[in-house]
This record gives sequence, structure tokens and C-alpha cells, in this order.
Amino acid sequence: MELLGQALISGLLNGLVYSLIALGLSLIWGVMDIVNFAHAEYLMLAMFLTYWLWALAGLDPLLSLPIVVPVLFLLGVGTYHAVIRRIVEAPMVSQIFTTFGLFLVLRYGAFALWGTEFRKVEDPLLEGSLLLGPFHVSVPKLAAALAALLVFLALHLFLTRTKTGKALQATAQDREVALSLGIDVQRMYALAWGLGIASVGVAGVFLTTFYFVEPQVGTAFLLLAFASVTLGGFGTVLGALVGGVSIGLLEGVFGALVSPTFKLAFVFVVFILVLLLRPRGLLGEA
Repeated sequence: MELLGQALISGLLNGLVYSLIALGLSLIWGVMDIVNFAHAEYLMLAMFLTYWLWALAGLDPLLSLPIVVPVLFLLGVGTYHAVIRRIVEAPMVSQIFTTFGLFLVLRYGAFALWGTEFRKVEDPLLEGSLLLGPFHVSVPKLAAALAALLVFLALHLFLTRTKTGKALQATAQDREVALSLGIDVQRMYALAWGLGIASVGVAGVFLTTFYFVEPQVGTAFLLLAFASVTLGGFGTVLGALVGGVSIGLLEGVFGALVSPTFKLAFVFVVFILVLLLRPRGLLGEA
């Protein structure tokens, strides 16, 4: 029971981090029906920015949050205006090739700038673990999980309590109706990209406190983010949360009770079974 409890705690914390990474992916899809294959590369950029702020300016990752997140927001908005705006009305295959091309540019641009070296922030403010009875709880992962919950809450309040948030929802539901109501759809699309990339920026900052930084770091999270979004239901904020937590719990339990080597295989078997039974995901419309 102690092993299972530890696995559930670790899985929950990891799952909340996965859900935060998946949030932006789900938001962009929900508003624009575009799958961003470069999504995890923005996570990599956020981690590198956090690392260099620490290495060059001595700024702890936690203190770099007010810098990294606005920079990632502006990067998301800039990406929309420079690239994505041109393919909004294009066939899906063009959208896929464009975001995949963006993935290649960001990935190999990072290799050209920073090489293949693994880097790590030393002695961050968030380190160590808490002892809760017989269970060990990683302080950096706990902080990342709490940050994920706060981001989800903030986005929910923004979407449901503000005029701009409601305009964003209207754009997601029906672009033509939104235009007829006087909503600047292009502005909403740019906002969706900005918020989507900013949310992955939050994840990048906290991941830097307990994860190595290198150009391929996004690979470890890309499939998990897609699985989280698809499992929970594409285009829903709550779906990203449910999907990410589900993936984390499955990974933790199967890894602890069966085999750590094949934990992802078990996760994707369950993922495929769910899709066979509910193609639109757990929270999607049947």
C-alpha cells in the first residue's frame, strides 16, 4: 500500500505538469482548429531562457517567472502574426506541415545556438522533498503542480468572467457569428497563441528546477501532451487537466506495480482503449 500511495502521489504531481503543458495545445486547437506540432519546442525555449537568466544574471528560476512568461506570450503572438496567420484558412495538411516546419526550425536553431550539452540549474530555491508520513513529496514537483492548478484557475476565470475571455470563447464556438458580433477574430487568434505559449512557459520555468535543459527536452513531453489533450478531449481546458492527470496517474501506478521500463507502453494501451470507446475523449461530446 505504501508503494501504491507513493506512486499515486508522484503520478498526480507529474500529471499536473503534463496537463499544464497540454493546456496551451488544447487552447490553440479549441479556438483555431490547428494542431501545433512545435508546442513542445516552446517549452524548450522557456527552459533555456530560464537557464540563461540563472547562468548569466544569477536569477533563480522562481524569480525569473515574471520575465519568462511575458516573453513567451509575446513569442506566441509574434508566431501567430509572422507564420500562423497565413495558414488559418489553409487545408489541414498545410497547417500540419507549417507547424512541423516550425518545430524543425526551433529544434535545430537551438542545436546551432547551444549545442548538444545538457545543462542544469544548481541549488534552486525549490529543491529537496517533504516527508508526509511515509511518503516523500518532491518540493519542485509540488510547486510545479500548484502552479499548474493556479494557471488553470486563472484561465477559467479569464474565460468565464471577462469580456475578452467570453469573446475568445465565442470565436472558438463560431468564427462567423463572432465576426458578426464585431469581435476582432484575428486578435482573438493571436491571443489564443499568446496564452497557449505563455502557459507552456510557466511549465518550462518550473521544469528547469528539476529537469535537464537541452535542445531535445521537448521530445519527452510532446507525445504525453498530445495524449493528455486527446484523452481529455481536444479543445477543452478541463479536458487538458483531466487528461494530463490521468496520464500521470497511469504512468505512476503501472511504473510502480508492473515495470518502470514499460510504463509508457501501458499508458498508451489504455489511451488507445479509451479512444476506441470514446473517440472524442473523456470530456468530449459522445
